Amino acid sequence: MRILFLCPYPPYPPHSGGMLRMYHLLRGLARRHTVYCLTFASDPAAVAALAPLRDVCGVVTVPGAPARSLLQRAWTTLTAPQPDMALRNASSRYAATLQRLLVSQPFDVVQAESIEMAHYGLALLQQRSARGQPWLVLDQFNAEYVLQRRAALTDLRQITALRRTLRPLLAGLYSLVQWQKLATYERRLLQAYDHVLAVSTEDRQALHHLAKTASISIIPNGVDTHYFDRSALTVTPMPHLVFTGTMDFRPNIDAVTWFVQQVLPLVRASHPEVRLVVVGRNPAPAIRALHDGVMVDVTGAVADVRPFIAQAAVYVVPMRIGGGIRLKLLEALAMQTPVVSTSMGAEGLIGTRPLLLADSPSDFAAAVLRLLDDPALRQQLGTDGRRFVQQYYDWEVIVPRLEAVYAALGSNVALHADAGIVRDRWL
Repeated sequence: MRILFLCPYPPYPPHSGGMLRMYHLLRGLARRHTVYCLTFASDPAAVAALAPLRDVCGVVTVPGAPARSLLQRAWTTLTAPQPDMALRNASSRYAATLQRLLVSQPFDVVQAESIEMAHYGLALLQQRSARGQPWLVLDQFNAEYVLQRRAALTDLRQITALRRTLRPLLAGLYSLVQWQKLATYERRLLQAYDHVLAVSTEDRQALHHLAKTASISIIPNGVDTHYFDRSALTVTPMPHLVFTGTMDFRPNIDAVTWFVQQVLPLVRASHPEVRLVVVGRNPAPAIRALHDGVMVDVTGAVADVRPFIAQAAVYVVPMRIGGGIRLKLLEALAMQTPVVSTSMGAEGLIGTRPLLLADSPSDFAAAVLRLLDDPALRQQLGTDGRRFVQQYYDWEVIVPRLEAVYAALGSNVALHADAGIVRDRWL
């Protein structure tokens, strides 16, 4: 098959969750198909950094979409019917390049990567009768309206808890407006696209709540278990707790802030030597302010997260906002590091989850302390975690599922949620 991915940012180097998903899907599909990636690249350095991806698939770049100021975003939040995410990557140059690609290449599938690129697919749908069709697929990184609903409710809780600062109020109002707009927009996308990919059962259910007849398959996030393998490293375990992620991402900021303020003091009351190591690029001011070199270390960007994960006594996923399957969680499980997560942080994982779950500060601290005091349990969870992701979440397991979706589209096989192709072998 000939497959074109519409990417909102360069898939390489794969630093964040979206980049990792796009890169591994592109790489896996390119082994058996002709694959192209049309992506924004903001500057010559970003274009040059894509060189390794060009060895995997065809790459076409377009300069980044025009930047939108906070004032412009505030104005469109008040006046535009579309959600903010639908306006981020509007580019006449990208649209023109896409048209030229479609004229020159007989693609079988065009896949929009995330809701940010979905409007390009809507434009293609309007032209389909004149041009024939590639199948149009939307890869939903998240059920976005659910994320904004959760963010709005989290901010409102902060306000009612007497933390009445201007920031949570404005953030809550923004999320409240975006929640409603996203629900309307996502419903339109679900009804228009030939097929939609969700990353978890929970996300698929949330999307079906908007459009019950939409054709949705589960293609989960995954992990490269050959790369994330502690046996390839020489590390000395430390009494550290570790969190990894892009640290200007709002759900990550909320998670770390909550953990440091509400959970870490309870852990250190019993184990004063324990510190939290926060690993990830672009730490926001609120995260940098937590760094004290005693309780909290904020590393910023690192060349390789694996040694940090491997050295951790416990990996923590204290997420209270967000959705889908966290790649950070899969990486920790692949590295055989014991995990404590909130229920939301482990959302989307199937079957028996090889980790400890806790949602209140006291329960989360108790789970961390349990692991710190029980080396045998840490080892057992580590062994079970790696076996779990190898079976269900290795990209080499996931990519054939996506190929099966494409094959079914080409054969006009029904791909609704109750069809066997996805309910299948995975659930």
